[in-house]
Amino acid sequence: MRWRRLRACRRDGRMMIRPEVTVAGILGCTFLMRSATHSLPTDITIVLAAVLLDLVFGDPRALPHPIVAIGRLISFLEPRLRRNVASARSAGCLLLVITVGVTYAAASSLLALAYLIAPGAALLVASYLGWVSLAARSLHLESSKVAHALERGDLPGARTALSCIVGRETAELEEPEIVRGAVETVAENTGDGVIAPLCYLILGGPALALAYKAVNTLDSMVGYKNERYLEFGWASARFDDLANYLPARLTGLVMVLAAPFCGLNGKNAWRIMRRDGRNHSSPNSGFPEAAAAGALGVQLGGANRYFGKVVEKPTIGDAVRPLSLAAYHGVVRLMYSAELLLVAAWLGVRYAFQG
Repeated sequence: MRWRRLRACRRDGRMMIRPEVTVAGILGCTFLMRSATHSLPTDITIVLAAVLLDLVFGDPRALPHPIVAIGRLISFLEPRLRRNVASARSAGCLLLVITVGVTYAAASSLLALAYLIAPGAALLVASYLGWVSLAARSLHLESSKVAHALERGDLPGARTALSCIVGRETAELEEPEIVRGAVETVAENTGDGVIAPLCYLILGGPALALAYKAVNTLDSMVGYKNERYLEFGWASARFDDLANYLPARLTGLVMVLAAPFCGLNGKNAWRIMRRDGRNHSSPNSGFPEAAAAGALGVQLGGANRYFGKVVEKPTIGDAVRPLSLAAYHGVVRLMYSAELLLVAAWLGVRYAFQG
């Protein structure tokens, strides 16, 4: 997700959360989760608390946010590396190593320091770091601005809201193209904004989840195929592809399995994912988009305009149903269902093999 664009658009009409309410929510949810699951291993408690906090509160904008700090670190390092390293590609490689290394080390150090204070403090910090690595609720809130504008009949407002979450030009889009942009954004970011960080949180805890988010943020800031970033952003873009390779395919599979639980077509989701999962310029994004297109019975992809030029992208899915608000609401249900199904499956496997 293009976090810089989202932050720029959040200044108007954003949902504000008072600091005292947010802090109380963190403390209360973590305490209740720990109390209710006192016999659970700590890693399970952290994952459940992180998912719950994200579902209830979304992005904690009133508190210090690690992703914002990562973005500032990238902005600080970029001009200095460009000046002091002769090769743009080498400078980009150093940017990747430094940013991911500093992020992982800082998160690990913060957790270790919190544990020295008290195990409960470490649990609280770990829950917070896990929370900010997930983006399901924030993705829903940002994309819902598009839907709310369309429901009011406010086409210019819907175009403006969509421009905050996509890179294409939106000024001349009609309702079906606006809905397509929102559906594609939710489907794609179910992978790198929800399922992928959740996988890394499960596998390696909050430090690994934030290291993944650092890779994702690097790609969103420097991973462009233009003259300025083609060489400098090469390492970040390639490493982001690698970090998302397995999670993207898992996302598609989980969406297929989750589709029947939210009234969608799981069989068709599987068929379209297998057929069209590679119909995308990204080696990863096509799988969740294809699963969503099949589950919803809509066609994604096609023509988009970037910087005044029309770019024809391969189509994904079949146009069985129109691109209406029903498709948007369906993909949001699918996103939440996929996340919860993955958590449930992980817990089931964990208890089956470890008791």
